[in-house]
Amino acid sequence: MESCLPPVSLLISHRQRLAALRVVCSPPSVNPAAARLHPSFPSLLAHRAPDSSRSITRGLSSVYLPLHWRSPRPVPPIRNHLPIDAVAHRTIPFTLGLSKMPMINSHLVCPTPILPPQSLMDSTYSALKKRVRETLLAEWASLFPTPGYYLHPPALHPRPFMGLGKLVAGRIHQMRAGKSYLAAHPTWRSPDANTSCPRCGLEPETFEHAILSCPSRQHSRSRLLHGVTDVGPEAPLWSSLPLLKRLATFIGVTSTGFPPTMFPPTTPPSSPLPFLSPPRVPPPVFRVFSLAEV
Repeated sequence: MESCLPPVSLLISHRQRLAALRVVCSPPSVNPAAARLHPSFPSLLAHRAPDSSRSITRGLSSVYLPLHWRSPRPVPPIRNHLPIDAVAHRTIPFTLGLSKMPMINSHLVCPTPILPPQSLMDSTYSALKKRVRETLLAEWASLFPTPGYYLHPPALHPRPFMGLGKLVAGRIHQMRAGKSYLAAHPTWRSPDANTSCPRCGLEPETFEHAILSCPSRQHSRSRLLHGVTDVGPEAPLWSSLPLLKRLATFIGVTSTGFPPTMFPPTTPPSSPLPFLSPPRVPPPVFRVFSLAEV
C-alpha cells in the first residue's frame, strides 16, 4: 500500500481498460482500430471501415458474428468475434449516462465535422478515466484488503512526503504502516516486547504518541511542530509540504522511529545549564625602546 503499486493482476486489467478507452474514443482516420468497431457503437463518427465485411472476415470460420455493442459475450463462447469487439466491451461499465462517446484528437479529423466543443469532450474523457481509476481502487480494496492496523486508503500516486529524502521518508512509511521501531508497533524483531514508550513510560509508543503527546519530546515539539495536530489518514499534514518539512525536522532531531542503536534519543535538559564565564586572558605587555637600542 505504501508503495502505491497495485497487484499485478489488477494493474494489467487497469492498463487494458485505459487502452480500450483510447481506442473507442479515437477518430477512425487517426486510429485504424477504431474503424473496425461494430456499427452499433455509440460514436460521434462512422467507425466501420468500408468493405469491412469482406476484408475482416476473410479467413475466419463460418461461425463468425460481429459482437453487438450491448450484447454480452456468450459463455461458453460459441462464435468467433473480432478482437476489437472484445476490446470495446471493456468500456461498457464506464459509459453509463453517455449517449455518445467523446472524441480525443478531434483536431486531426479533416475536414472537421460538426462535433461538441473540444473542452466538453476533454472533460468527459477525463471523467471516464477517473471512473477507470476508481474501479481499480475499489477492486484493490475488496480483493486485497489492507491489514486492520493500516488505516490509509490505497493510492496510485506517490505520497507527497516521498520528496523529503530517503532516510526520513522511510521512517514515515514505517510508522504510518505500523511496522516501525516504535515500541507499540509489531516488528519482525520483537513481536512480544514491552509496548510502553521507553522515553516516558506513560503510554504505548504509537505513532500518535511519539509525534503528538510524548512528554520527553515536548521541547522539540513546541519548537518544530507548529500546526501539526493530527497524523491520521485524513489529516491535513499529508497534503501540506510545509507541515511535512516540519515533521521531517522533528523526526531527525528527536530520532523518532530510528533503530535504537542507530541514533540514541536525545532529550532536552531538565534545568538550564549554569553560566560559564569565558577564560581570563592577561593583558598584553608593551615594551618601550630607547633611541640607543634602536
